[in-house]
Amino acid sequence: MKFETDMSLIVTIVKKGWGDEVLCATKDAGAEGGTILFGRGVGVHEQKKLLNIMIEPEKEVIFTVVSSSEADKIIEAVVKAGRLNEPGRGIAFILPIDRLLGRVHKTVAEGEGEEEEEGEDAQPTDGTDEEESQVAISWVY
Repeated sequence: MKFETDMSLIVTIVKKGWGDEVLCATKDAGAEGGTILFGRGVGVHEQKKLLNIMIEPEKEVIFTVVSSSEADKIIEAVVKAGRLNEPGRGIAFILPIDRLLGRVHKTVAEGEGEEEEEGEDAQPTDGTDEEESQVAISWVY
């Protein structure tokens, strides 16, 4: 099984509506793309009321996988695009990735996985049936 190393995950949390701006900035700075998820803030300073009803601020969480050597340049673009140097605008941080699997498009483009690529309908080759080889991932938010 091939996996990539020396990668980082940039996590950015901003107010709803700012995710696309941040994602575009990461791509302009050299990232290949990213994922935007929706969430809600529950911090001490996040609690606001409207007609005496608590309002939970909506957030956008942007995940961007980048090479560790590009992480500093890309997070600078994130800070600028999201105006994270202003109070209450959001946060960003970088996490190291020990092993990254599943970026097949990257290895095929570089000529490393062409013989293993058999298309979307390829069957498992290790003798197990399809049901045993699938992994289900679910997000709870």
